[in-house]
Amino acid sequence: MTNIHYIFDPMCGWCYGAASLIEQLSDIENGTLHLHPGGMIERSPLSDDFRKRVLQADQHIAQQTGAKFGDEYIAKITNGEPVILDSYITAQAILAAQSWGKAGIAMLKKIQQAHYQQGLPVAEQKTLLALAQELGIEASHWEQAMLNAKAALEETINQTHGLMDKLNVAGFPSLAYEKNGQWHKVPVSSFYNKPQKWSEFWQQVITK
Repeated sequence: MTNIHYIFDPMCGWCYGAASLIEQLSDIENGTLHLHPGGMIERSPLSDDFRKRVLQADQHIAQQTGAKFGDEYIAKITNGEPVILDSYITAQAILAAQSWGKAGIAMLKKIQQAHYQQGLPVAEQKTLLALAQELGIEASHWEQAMLNAKAALEETINQTHGLMDKLNVAGFPSLAYEKNGQWHKVPVSSFYNKPQKWSEFWQQVITK
């Protein structure tokens, strides 16, 4: 069995760019994908200066990865509408969704699409509840799962930072796999816009 470790942040544009690659790993045969949220941004409003940097970065991400940024999202950033960034509550939602098996990666995808395509306020509890319900999770169950995830969040992020130190990586997204007691880093950026090469790479990893 190959353990694949994905170090990410829900509010990281490059992680959104890598989403199609990571999605391939969620059902990989003879492999298990482990999610490690990094806590990149504590809850804060998007400043005017940072908006310009975000738009420039998003253009670069789209060019390099082929990821599509939605008109609603672009308009929200461009027009100066209020945007709250919060890596913690979004990571909390992903941890909560993991109570339902592979729903963690599905929740990450939902959050990324809601933010980067639809321009929805993913830092709000009501938005996250709506996304959970789209995954078939009942509101009453979701509330308890979020409480449990909140209690585990700080330790989870600390463990992610420990793993980053172990692997000597500093940014998001980062990826490594563990097989036969050995750790191997994977250069995700080398596979942007190359889904076939990505698939072939993992086929070699799994079968060797």
